[in-house]
Amino acid sequence: MRWAEANSAEIISCDSLLFYRGMDVGTAKPTAAERDRVPHHLIDIRDVNEPMNVALYASMAREAAEDIAARGRAVLVAGGSGFYLKSFFAPIADAVDVPVGIRAQVAAAQESGGLAGLVGELSRLNPGGIEGLDTANPRRVAAALGRCLASGLTLAELSSQFAQALPPFPGWQVRLVRLERSGPDLEARIAARVDAMLRLGLVDEVLRLLRAGLRSNPSAARAIGYRETIEVLDGRAPMEGLAASIAKDTRALVKKQRTWFRTQLPDHRVVDAATPGHGAALFLG
Repeated sequence: MRWAEANSAEIISCDSLLFYRGMDVGTAKPTAAERDRVPHHLIDIRDVNEPMNVALYASMAREAAEDIAARGRAVLVAGGSGFYLKSFFAPIADAVDVPVGIRAQVAAAQESGGLAGLVGELSRLNPGGIEGLDTANPRRVAAALGRCLASGLTLAELSSQFAQALPPFPGWQVRLVRLERSGPDLEARIAARVDAMLRLGLVDEVLRLLRAGLRSNPSAARAIGYRETIEVLDGRAPMEGLAASIAKDTRALVKKQRTWFRTQLPDHRVVDAATPGHGAALFLG
């Protein structure tokens, strides 16, 4: 916020959950007062039962960035959702639009034949082989099958197209800074954050979102804070263990994200988030 004010910038969210209306407490969504202080984009743009994907995000982010730049202001992208963040640097891997009907077809095939059935169907559509795909990962196999069915292309053909694709922000200067926190500082903030989520009404928020169709959006329903609360509400976990469960899963996500940022993003500056005066931003200009 301070960086944006000092540099006449507007913020584009790169958080994969801030898109959804009603997912407020569990995401620490910027408040109305904060959004009045600095204009934010790509927040509260989807109902919770409307899935989002990185291809759509990249298109909307590009449109927002061009609008901001046209008004003579700087663009500050903030947030750490890896696949969405990577779209500022590289072509989008899943740009194929997979219709709802095909998603349902793949889900039905998985329900009836399991992972082996999905791999078998994918192999039938790819007579040249499916080397390089993690065939032990049901989510990756289902996504690959959906892309093949929707496009009519093999994985090799899709890979060739991807290799020739342009990134969504050609011609833009993109600078990345990543915030890091020390172990003790981070651990204390995780504990405080979980306490605040529960105190501010996370359970009631999840109840409202379930009535609004949260379960139909697996990416949102599986988000940390929401999935653990759903398990409690479904009677699969005790309420008294909710805080500990959210904190444990948050720590696991931190470890996974740190590895992902180190290995999947281009070279970038890393700063200590506890150092006064530092900010983290992806600046487009």
